[in-house]
Amino acid sequence: MSELLSRRNPVLEALRAKRRGNKKLWLQKGLPAKQTKQLAHLARKQGLKIEEAPKGKISQLVGAGDHQGVVLETSAYPYVEVDEMIVAAQDSGEPALILILDLVQGMYNVGTLLRSAEACGVHGVIMQERRAPDVTPAVVQHAQGATEHLLIAKVTNLVQAINQLKEADIWIAGLDMDGELWGEVDLNRPLALVVGHEGDGLRRLTRQACDFIVQLPMRGKVESLNAGVAGSVMLYGAWQARGFK
Repeated sequence: MSELLSRRNPVLEALRAKRRGNKKLWLQKGLPAKQTKQLAHLARKQGLKIEEAPKGKISQLVGAGDHQGVVLETSAYPYVEVDEMIVAAQDSGEPALILILDLVQGMYNVGTLLRSAEACGVHGVIMQERRAPDVTPAVVQHAQGATEHLLIAKVTNLVQAINQLKEADIWIAGLDMDGELWGEVDLNRPLALVVGHEGDGLRRLTRQACDFIVQLPMRGKVESLNAGVAGSVMLYGAWQARGFK
């Protein structure tokens, strides 16, 4: 099954990562060479066909005009199993850092969290298989291509995945409004951070499976941050606890 990724950053990261079955690169005629040189170079190294086409043709391919004149025909997103990210953490020699999305909704929230996860060097991301977004080209675009460098698993049962992490001696920290304050919790340990739905928070069984609940301190009048921002802050907090190594 093929997908079409558009915009320069997502396409560039897919070409750099080489985790998909990249097939063909489309470039809009007349684009400045500085905008396409690196893309074309990577595509040629991978033996991809490069085809130039007018803007209308490019827009027709992806069904939208916001494509920056770049489209990559590639295979579907390569999901992994949970044990692969556990092994990746062990091989890194670092305390595990995993992100779990408990029915997080919205392209902005999901894209922000995935982009922050890649920036903080997480060893994997676990998402619910049902009632949650797939890693579609739109999600890849919102994440600026960070998805291409992440190990992402989709699971049918989030609690079972959490228990699998516990068996690997990874602590489970749920992010919610009534937990221990960030700064009073030791985040410098093998850790999986669970971020819940922006409106409903963590589901009951997910929350019960957590080893502890942590909240962000706030002094303003607004009750909470959105899921993408709150989860990103906590990821950086965990990385900071490790000395930004």
